[in-house]
Amino acid sequence: MMNSKLQQSLNEASEIVGTTWPLYTFVTSNPLVGFEKKHFSEAVNQAETLFGARSFPEVAVYRQAWQRNEILESEVANLLKENGFKTTPSESLKQMEIETVTIERNHNANLDRLVSKWLAAFMDEGLAEWEMPNKNEGFYNSWRKLAKYDSEIKVRNTNDIPSTALETLDILLKDYSQKEHLEIFKHHLAALPGWTGYIKHRNENDTAWQREYPITLLDYLAVRLFIAKQLKAEFLPKNASPKKHLETLTLRHLWLKAWEGSWQKQISTTLENNKNELKSKTSQPQIPDAQFALCIDTRSEMMRRHIENAGNYETFGYAGFFGIAMDYKNENDGIVRKSCPPILGSAYVVSETPQENKTDKAEKFAKKIQLKNFSEYFLRRLKNMLPSAFGYVEGSGIFYGFSLVGRTLFPGYNYRKSTLQATDYEKIYQPKINKCSGENHEQLDIPLDEKVAIVKGAFDLTGWKNFAPLVLFVGHGSHTANNPFGSSLDCGACAASPGRHNARMLAKMANLKDVRNTLMEKYAIEIPKDTVFIGAEHNTTTDEIVIFDADVPPVQTSAIQNLKVNLAKAQDNATAERLNKKNKNKSVSQAQSNANNWSETRPEWGLAKNASFIIAPRKLTKNLNLDGRCFLHSYDWERDLEGAALEGIMQGPMVVTQWINNHYYFSTVDNETFGGGSKITHNITGKFGVVQGNGGDLKMGLPLESVNQSDNEMYHQPLRLSVIIQAPIENIESILNKNENLKGLLDNEWIYLMAMDPNDNYRIKKYSKGMNWNAVISSEANTKSTKTASKVEIATAV
Repeated sequence: MMNSKLQQSLNEASEIVGTTWPLYTFVTSNPLVGFEKKHFSEAVNQAETLFGARSFPEVAVYRQAWQRNEILESEVANLLKENGFKTTPSESLKQMEIETVTIERNHNANLDRLVSKWLAAFMDEGLAEWEMPNKNEGFYNSWRKLAKYDSEIKVRNTNDIPSTALETLDILLKDYSQKEHLEIFKHHLAALPGWTGYIKHRNENDTAWQREYPITLLDYLAVRLFIAKQLKAEFLPKNASPKKHLETLTLRHLWLKAWEGSWQKQISTTLENNKNELKSKTSQPQIPDAQFALCIDTRSEMMRRHIENAGNYETFGYAGFFGIAMDYKNENDGIVRKSCPPILGSAYVVSETPQENKTDKAEKFAKKIQLKNFSEYFLRRLKNMLPSAFGYVEGSGIFYGFSLVGRTLFPGYNYRKSTLQATDYEKIYQPKINKCSGENHEQLDIPLDEKVAIVKGAFDLTGWKNFAPLVLFVGHGSHTANNPFGSSLDCGACAASPGRHNARMLAKMANLKDVRNTLMEKYAIEIPKDTVFIGAEHNTTTDEIVIFDADVPPVQTSAIQNLKVNLAKAQDNATAERLNKKNKNKSVSQAQSNANNWSETRPEWGLAKNASFIIAPRKLTKNLNLDGRCFLHSYDWERDLEGAALEGIMQGPMVVTQWINNHYYFSTVDNETFGGGSKITHNITGKFGVVQGNGGDLKMGLPLESVNQSDNEMYHQPLRLSVIIQAPIENIESILNKNENLKGLLDNEWIYLMAMDPNDNYRIKKYSKGMNWNAVISSEANTKSTKTASKVEIATAV
């Protein structure tokens, strides 16, 4: 049994490490999640010390924002005065430029290199042809047997190394106090936060690789400290912290708050000037031709506008996993992956079954996939094995040459060709949901009441009232080529998987006669007989919406065809806006080229520029161009008087959007430490991660190209998330009083919260610690800023 004091120190130290997600499910998350119980300013101060990282934007970034009028002079001036600075905004900006903050990484580079080498060899997930021996015995035992062959470690034989990781730590740390144990563990876990974050991920998610080849943070520390001893490196270097100029750091924090305050005034002015839309009441609402529920993702904001402009359509915002806490089994490779937010445990597994009368087609499809998988495996073996590699390259070079020329010169054509030739998977298979119960999950059906609860939840959380003849649940996914971080562009609510599977599953359940009957009998939710629910997917790289309409009744054929025509128009307009193209036809072809261009460093911007989360009825934002900066969740407080739906939104989507926001924030302010570095020098390791160059730490965040316009010009504005809820303040306070974790995120300023209170003429007030609420803009300023707000909105349109 492990020494209890060592275990206590290890548990506490491990909290500083965030989670590094694998490339195939690259979930955006807060790299400082372990610090969220501390105030933001305290957390980033400790992070600078531990990781040797920047926590606030560089001065050049503030200057860019200042020159673009994104930071109001009055905001900076007020904050400077309140914090005792007797200087003007311009002078303080110059002061920050002169008095730079020097960040020093005190980690031993040689030690990091050696440990990274061993971690990469052990944690490989099928990329290497020659596997590290004895991996099934665990990292420490496997390393111990091989360490004598590493000349840099200088171990003569295996018996020179203690037989267990615990024994190693006991011996190495026997002369240190428990307090020093904690500091040593923190220092060495923070030395390689990408690798230790991935070890943490494997342990917390109980992956198949972890079960087969176990590795723990205890193993890591034992190996690292033993190697450090052999290299005569200090366990806890003296002065292991960045050199700070506290006044300059304070100024950087104040400028960040001024930037955030400026954005809050801008978005508040825009929404308050649109409040009359909320006041308008229609006794007999018009039933639209079709309704769409899209993800709350910022990329859906633009798409919803263009869908609504293309016809008599209504859109809703709903978290893209569509309320189904599920894993998804891919029939192509048999792999089961999470398809709901990481903060949720999966209750179900969704797999595929052939549609009625399509068993023969399913068998042909399965054989085709088997042949394709075998061909890819065979070719990979030929390329990677020494005896055949040179002959393979010589023999196939000319064919790869033609392929490379085609992909380089005609990426759009190749994209359209591959799309046309692709087997329409959804025309053969239909989703099947079962209880998540280990190996036997496919034998356990999901009861009717749970199906009803999932469908009802979608209507409750969005404030859905009436139903159109066609209702589409639209998941989203991305299409990119040669992009290790491609999954980061898929649906964050589906754990970086496409949302199509969740959308199809919800549509199938909502179409079930038993579900509809129960909704009517128990909850008085009447769904017209002619209403059909359909799954769909929004390709965020090309803005195409693909409809999975194989099961749609023939009576709706004409309506579906008309819908597809209008969605094509919406695609033309959306790509033209996003790519800033005047010729709409060329904008679609350009988007398709970006999607299939192997040299494209930035096929789409993902969630860059995210700054706010608006929880309100669609009519508040319908006529606004929010420039893809806002997550949008539909919500009607008048249909949620007890606050259950709002509490669910705040506990789930609000926390997830905060993770996304912080992931982008930290990837921007210090891309080297918290981001992914430049794609130009990326190398994939073990199929699960990326390193810069030929080794070093595993990259835990987004590439530089995903957050920057160029090496020196920002694209994503690194601001903390500002949440705006359209509901009475007392309703919000009631929820906060029941949820200390949510209240803590607000009090510690990881999130800003604002309420648009219908009981106070829809004025937007901002929360501060102690349940205090203050108007974001004064009534006088609001009156004067009506024209300004219009200009801001036009100026931010792309």
